Amino acid sequence: MHNFKDLKVWQKAVDFAVKIYSVTRAYPNDEKFGLVSQMRRAGVSIPSNIAEGCARTSSKSFVNSLEVSLGESFELETQLIISERVSILDSETAKEMESDLSEVQRMIIGLKTSIEAKS
Repeated sequence: MHNFKDLKVWQKAVDFAVKIYSVTRAYPNDEKFGLVSQMRRAGVSIPSNIAEGCARTSSKSFVNSLEVSLGESFELETQLIISERVSILDSETAKEMESDLSEVQRMIIGLKTSIEAKS
């Protein structure tokens, strides 16, 4: 349907996944298989599902992939909140990350709405 690399939302989501890797490097070693693993997996899943959706042949399938991507973004948002509340992530970084993630979420919702309107 689309070249996923041309989608701004995919580009922003990839940038955000890279930030997640950077931020979680500073997490304690005992979180390696906990929050770090979950956050990195969710961060990678967001752009991956957008890309997968682009390969789908129907609008409905693309929308489903975007919904999965959106779900992963809310999972990651929850993990950022938990990270801040247990004092692993400082509040300034948490706010910045949540703001960036909110932008990605709005873009996913916008793309989803646009595709649904054309169907």
